[in-house]
Amino acid sequence: MEPVIRLRSVSFGYDPARPALSRVDFEVGKGDYVAVIGPNGGGKTTLLKLILGLRRPWSGTVEVFGGPPERARSRIGYVPQWTGSNLDFPVTALDVVMMGLPQGIRGGAARRRALEAMSGMGIASISNSHAGSLSGGQRQKVFVARALVGAPDLLLLDEPANSVDPAGQESFYELLHDLNEHVTIVLVTHDVGAVSGHVKSIACLNTELVSHAGTLDTEALHRAYGCPVELVSHGTPHRVLGSHGGSGDA
Repeated sequence: MEPVIRLRSVSFGYDPARPALSRVDFEVGKGDYVAVIGPNGGGKTTLLKLILGLRRPWSGTVEVFGGPPERARSRIGYVPQWTGSNLDFPVTALDVVMMGLPQGIRGGAARRRALEAMSGMGIASISNSHAGSLSGGQRQKVFVARALVGAPDLLLLDEPANSVDPAGQESFYELLHDLNEHVTIVLVTHDVGAVSGHVKSIACLNTELVSHAGTLDTEALHRAYGCPVELVSHGTPHRVLGSHGGSGDA
């Protein structure tokens, strides 16, 4: 079966002297749920941008659904990292979700599709709420609904739980787990402990792809983070990562 995502020996950077990704091989099969972890500046967001076709590699190849990423965008849902953008303009939660619809769907059909997507995320009750009044958890569910309203086959999420309060994170990850029944998911996260009970594989990235497997061992984490990493297990495997420097992901 053709993989959904295939990167072969991909290198890319924003500074010719400092690659963000170096000779990365990365493959995701249909129905997989991959958590991509690694230190700040390790290239995780860049990886998603290459998969979306927003960046072109210096070398190597990127294929999504067997072809160039640009041709596959209609089959991809994307939730970018929340940057604290101002939502104080006159749009409702429903309006935000409708922004994810393909061109040509308008009027009542657009509203029905958007409400169905919101219902699937358990947020239909806030459809008429002002977008700027939403809590962090509600806002992220709205953004996921916007990514899903076009019925994608692949969902890419960049730190989607950053603004979700701890009490709401588990239910948020459970929603993603349920979505994985019919959508392939690639999730960039620093909180591998929270998602480890839901994902099917974990990729550890720090410019190079250090590991991509069902679980990560201590050695792979040490190599990726460049410092000791303690593995703590209690029921569901958890990985407690120490504090790491860096001013943001590349």
